[in-house]
Amino acid sequence: MSKIEFRPLAGLRGAQWDEARLPSDMRASVHTLTTVDGANVTGYLYRRGGERAVCCLMHPREILATHYLVPELLDAGAAVWVQGSRAAGNDLRLEHELAVLDVDAGTAFLKDRGYEQIVLVGNSGGGGLYAYYTEQANLPAAERATRTPAGRPVKLSEASLARPDLVILVAPHPGQGLLLMNALDPSVTDEGDPLSVDPALFPFSVENGFAADGARYAPDFVSRYRAGQRARVARIDAAAQAMLAERAAARKALKAGTGSMAERLAAGWQQIFTVPRTDADLRNWDLTLDPTDRSLGSLWGTDPFKTNMNGVGFGKVCTPESWLSTWSGLSSRASVVRCAPAITQPCLVIRFTADACVFPAELDAIVAALGAADKACVAIRGTHHGQPLTPGEPSGQALAGAAIRDWLQDRLLA
Repeated sequence: MSKIEFRPLAGLRGAQWDEARLPSDMRASVHTLTTVDGANVTGYLYRRGGERAVCCLMHPREILATHYLVPELLDAGAAVWVQGSRAAGNDLRLEHELAVLDVDAGTAFLKDRGYEQIVLVGNSGGGGLYAYYTEQANLPAAERATRTPAGRPVKLSEASLARPDLVILVAPHPGQGLLLMNALDPSVTDEGDPLSVDPALFPFSVENGFAADGARYAPDFVSRYRAGQRARVARIDAAAQAMLAERAAARKALKAGTGSMAERLAAGWQQIFTVPRTDADLRNWDLTLDPTDRSLGSLWGTDPFKTNMNGVGFGKVCTPESWLSTWSGLSSRASVVRCAPAITQPCLVIRFTADACVFPAELDAIVAALGAADKACVAIRGTHHGQPLTPGEPSGQALAGAAIRDWLQDRLLA
């Protein structure tokens, strides 16, 4: 049976809608909103008229106004809101606590427009963001997070944070930080030297089990590899905290009137650093690890000697603030599994069977951790964004839409 040619699916690549599925009576409007802390975000409202419920789509790092679920959700009888964050396309600025305020601007706007029911639809990285928003929205204002992991004050207690009524998670990876930790190459020995290698942990050597037509990693290697990934994240966390401490000390000296010229410069300097080799999840090359319908390769490509060394990838360029809040698998709070117990709203989880970055064991853990009594998980044949696996197969995007409509049938306000 022939297969469809590989196409990168990282971010929201391949997640655009099929225009033929858009209803002919759809109306669209564009809105610029201001968050409670003064940032601006942009959103797109799609409607047919008379809807009482609205489904929200948002990704913390990207904005796709033409998301494939828009026509599917309109067909379910809901209006659809698609928005971006203040940091769309910019890892330097992305702090999830601030992105929660961006979500708040959207839900507050929709409540003001008269929508009675809010449905959050978290796709891919949007799952972690909406899980974090839901956790915070379900808390009393006084119990919400007051600072980012880097220590920046955040005004979550001042935001309305409208509680969602329903939550849908479509191919939700466990969170940006856990996604990166699972894909981080632990054989890097020097963060300043992207070519540094610890041979004992290098995932793409024959000695450690790699083969271009399919790796076979020994359980002992997998265990050491995962421990090495966690250790590398901890080292980067420590470096990020040291950068923040240096700036804080310089600012303290200036405030006390004892600061030198060097401290004056350090007080204003925004540290920026790179994170090399971030496409090395063993499960992408050894298909016996948490087996699914997936093919060899990651969301970025099929040659790890290119994708792992590429300048484009997850979390490549960060500030200490964005690393700790978003990309650290140890410090980021925007983890679906961490937030899941606080999600008591009815919840549907969609899993694509050939997903290269969301795996059954992770989704099983998410579903088990959900605090909702009303929860379900549906498996649909397709890649991370629902593309078919072979020519002529039904679109997983359309099948996901049908599964969502079935689930919403008795839950959506009509």
